[in-house]
Amino acid sequence: MYKKVIDYSLITLIISNCIAVIVETVDVVYNSFGEFFVIFEKTSVCIFTIEYLFRLWNCTIEERFRRPIIGRLQYMVSLRALVDLLAFLPFYLPFSTVDLRFIRILRLFRFMRIFKLGQYWNATKLISNVLKAKKEELILCIIITFALIIIASSFMYFAETQAQPDKYPSIPATMWWCVTTLTTVGYGDVFPITIIGKVLTALIAILGIGLFALPAGILASGFAEELHKGKGRVKTTCPHCGNIIQ
Repeated sequence: MYKKVIDYSLITLIISNCIAVIVETVDVVYNSFGEFFVIFEKTSVCIFTIEYLFRLWNCTIEERFRRPIIGRLQYMVSLRALVDLLAFLPFYLPFSTVDLRFIRILRLFRFMRIFKLGQYWNATKLISNVLKAKKEELILCIIITFALIIIASSFMYFAETQAQPDKYPSIPATMWWCVTTLTTVGYGDVFPITIIGKVLTALIAILGIGLFALPAGILASGFAEELHKGKGRVKTTCPHCGNIIQ
């Protein structure tokens, strides 16, 4: 009971910090409630610091962090501990000019355990299984995408660099055009004016539609396969004794 109260309180504090970071960028609000934001920030940092120290002290409860010294060092370099540390560390760095308080929103993922009801846990496990099963196909899609970006950018560079040296000064700079074209976003800040460049842009745009639809199809088939497997693993519970019927 107390654990849930603490978790919910920390979630509320994290969300409040995210809202405060957004709201205090409005000059009218910050000029009126600037002192409140400062006090709220200091209070939040104190709470996050205390929480981090408690978690560091109690991490030896977990089997992988069982050793007092080495276990705590391992915990300190774990992803969740680093996210916790970044939530308050910038406050203690007076020379830091970067506001990293928005990183606190990442801490919300740590509290997903309180939502581990049946459907949420199964959904999380389902996504993990699909990504593992389709890992090779997804990696292949990424490789093909990068290869296409490099090839298309190279052709476009040689087709447009003489006509627009300021827009296509190099192949790496041309990759911006390629990405916006492949994703069919088309900001319009860079566009071809030669015939070859226009034909190449049309081909890349058509390829982009199919290329970015490919991972969606792979994931969709993976979910369908995993759901089909899940139906075959459905277990029936005896209404009298509560044991699982094989």
